[in-house]
Amino acid sequence: MPTHKVVTCEVCGVHDAKKLMEDIPNKVRDMLGILVDVNLKEKDDKQYIEIITEAYPYPISFRGKYYQRSGATNQELKGAALDRFMLRKQGKTWDGVPVPYLKEEELDNATFDLFRKYAKRSGRMEEADLMDDNHGLLEKLRLYEGNYLKRAAALLFHPDPE
Repeated sequence: MPTHKVVTCEVCGVHDAKKLMEDIPNKVRDMLGILVDVNLKEKDDKQYIEIITEAYPYPISFRGKYYQRSGATNQELKGAALDRFMLRKQGKTWDGVPVPYLKEEELDNATFDLFRKYAKRSGRMEEADLMDDNHGLLEKLRLYEGNYLKRAAALLFHPDPE
């Protein structure tokens, strides 16, 4: 049979509440990048501070690590979950990430030809665009970011996309 604990709290009060009322919101904003409400309360002639934090839909960074609330716990984001979060924060998707080591010469000409054939048949691209060389086609498909090809280019046109 579960037991229930009754927790009683005793207000001990804080010193220099006015300074804390100013410092706490600024420190939380600077360290966590979130906004909190800080309210001065009083009980038994002692001042105490109430801090109200709204739920945030995205992970919060603290000292270089990212945390996200899950149920009643804070979970540090690592690995793939952190990758997804960082990409979303930059407004990117996994396939839109530039790949510095991927070169246009490594892409498969036969795959480009097959792509042109299916794109023409579906009518999803203008025939004039399909007449461009491979570099022009990659640009039309927005598969370059600066001088780098994106992961999507590897998925579409590399003979061994992995």
